[in-house]
Amino acid sequence: MPAKKTTILTADDDPQLLRLVTRNLQLEGYAVLTARDGQEALEQISAHAPDLVLLDVMMPRLDGFAVCQRVREFSSVPIIIVTARGQDQDKIRGLDLGADDYLTKPFSVDELLARVRAVLRRAQFAPRENTPGLLSKTTIGDLVIDYAQHQVTRAGQEIPLTPIEYRLLAYLAQNAGRVVTQDLLLEHVWGAEYVGESHMLQVNVNRLRRKLEPDPAHPRYILTKVGVGYLLTAPSTS
Repeated sequence: MPAKKTTILTADDDPQLLRLVTRNLQLEGYAVLTARDGQEALEQISAHAPDLVLLDVMMPRLDGFAVCQRVREFSSVPIIIVTARGQDQDKIRGLDLGADDYLTKPFSVDELLARVRAVLRRAQFAPRENTPGLLSKTTIGDLVIDYAQHQVTRAGQEIPLTPIEYRLLAYLAQNAGRVVTQDLLLEHVWGAEYVGESHMLQVNVNRLRRKLEPDPAHPRYILTKVGVGYLLTAPSTS
C-alpha cells in the first residue's frame, strides 16, 4: 500500500499565484488542496485536516488572521502566513495568533519549498527529545513536561501546544535551570537559517507564557535574561 501523501492547503485569492504554488508543490510530491478565500480555507481545514496550511493574509470573506485565530481553536496544524514585503507588523501579528512561520511576497519557488520543508520537519516529533539519557519527564512545581507522551500538564490539566511551542518548551525543560541563548533556541527549534530572528522567538515565548503562567506578566516558569536568552525554572527536587 503506498504511503499517504503529505497534504498541503494553499489559500490565496490570486488565481495565478494559487496555480503556481499548487503546481510546484505537486511536483515535489505533495497532495494539494486550494482555497480562494478565508471561509473556504477554514472549511477545507476542518473537513480534510491537512498537514500544513499556506495562508495569505489579504483574502475576502475572512482574512488570514481571522482564519489563523479560528483554526487554533481546534487544530495545531502548522500554518505559514504569507505577507506583503515589509509588513513586519503583519508577520508578528500572524505569529502571535498561532502561525508557525511566514513567507514574504514576492517569493521564489525555492524559498517556498524550503519553508514548507522546514515547517513540516519541525512539526514532526523529534526523536532526539526522547533519546536515552534524558529524563522521561520534567516537573517544575505543578507543571509537568512528559516527553514520552509528548504532553504538557499544569495541575493535572493538559495544556494544548502547537508543535513549535512544544519543541521550544521541551528544549528549555531539558536545560532547566540554565540560561539558553536566543540564537541557540532559534537554531534548535527553527533551524540555523533562523538565527537572529529574535521576534520569532519572542512571540512564541509570549504565547507559551499565556498558556503556562498563572500571571503571564509576572512569569514564574519561563524567565527572561535580558540580552542573553531564556531560562526555565529549575525542576522540583522532591
